[in-house]
Amino acid sequence: MFHLYLHFIVPALLVGIFYRNIWKVAYFIMISTMLVDIDHLLADPIYSPNRCSIGFHPLHQLWFIVLYVVLCFIPKTRFIGLGLSVHMVLDSIDCQITNGVWIS
Repeated sequence: MFHLYLHFIVPALLVGIFYRNIWKVAYFIMISTMLVDIDHLLADPIYSPNRCSIGFHPLHQLWFIVLYVVLCFIPKTRFIGLGLSVHMVLDSIDCQITNGVWIS
């Protein structure tokens, strides 16, 4: 459950530190990127506490993660890229803590 909270806390910290003057827009966009987890609906079962998302779910593949990082460097897509990259980092850390691996 703490993992889920981090998906809201870490973007809030980033926005509070680096984008304080436009925090509402930046936070909304970064939180909206949690929709990337819609790919979990394709899995059977939909939720498995010991499953590593990275490398398993379609939108959590390494080549998508590279694209998410690239989006961070394009001004118009920066918040989308940051939100998706933070999400993937947190999911990867969860994989390490839960299963002892960084990627499935």
